[in-house]
Amino acid sequence: MSGQPRWRRIVLKMSGEVLGGTSGFGLDDTVVNRIADEIRAVHALGVDIGIVVGGGNFFRGVEAAVMRGMDRVAADYIGMLATVINALALQEALERCGLETRVMSAFEIRAVCEPFIQRRAVRHLEKGRIVIFAAGTGHPFFSTDTAAVLRAAQIKAEVILKGTDVDGVYDRDPHQDPAAVRFERISFAKALELNLRVMDATAFSLSWERNIPIVVFNITVPGNLVRTVCGEPIGTIVM
Repeated sequence: MSGQPRWRRIVLKMSGEVLGGTSGFGLDDTVVNRIADEIRAVHALGVDIGIVVGGGNFFRGVEAAVMRGMDRVAADYIGMLATVINALALQEALERCGLETRVMSAFEIRAVCEPFIQRRAVRHLEKGRIVIFAAGTGHPFFSTDTAAVLRAAQIKAEVILKGTDVDGVYDRDPHQDPAAVRFERISFAKALELNLRVMDATAFSLSWERNIPIVVFNITVPGNLVRTVCGEPIGTIVM
């Protein structure tokens, strides 16, 4: 590893399940603290960091609407609030590492975080603060994948790093087919042609339109975040 970052401003996108550890539910303190320490190491390289985290370790709006018969709008708002829980937990872990952070919500929850304002978010980054974007886009029917791409475009991030429990993009589901082949690099057009679910369709289309590459990597492996930022080919880059 060269120790030199490939990008100077990034958006890190994580699912809520990542913070839940092996159970995928709630918050695993060991996992949260490890990820916070890795973010600290990336920040020490001089990288501006925005973070978008999902809320699936507490609540998933789509599943609630389908399985429980909830109204989709209400279910999505509950899911957005779950992302605020994760954002605040991650903020606490990062500040224990000595980092200055801000949580910015897509809708106002002034008692615990700032409302999202594009110029203010960029200013925080310029001052060396880590910005955690909570509450998705603030609107139902849009995923946190879409929120990650939207925020990346708004803060002029050079890349979206999507941390998952899989080490890249495969031609088939590697959990179901051990013969699945991993791509080291793939174009947006090819990924769309092969119907590879890098992100949901809205997020993927926006990333392609704004020419923001996506790197999919396994964030559950210690050290992978820093290695990815430094350009090691441990995941898949879609561009």
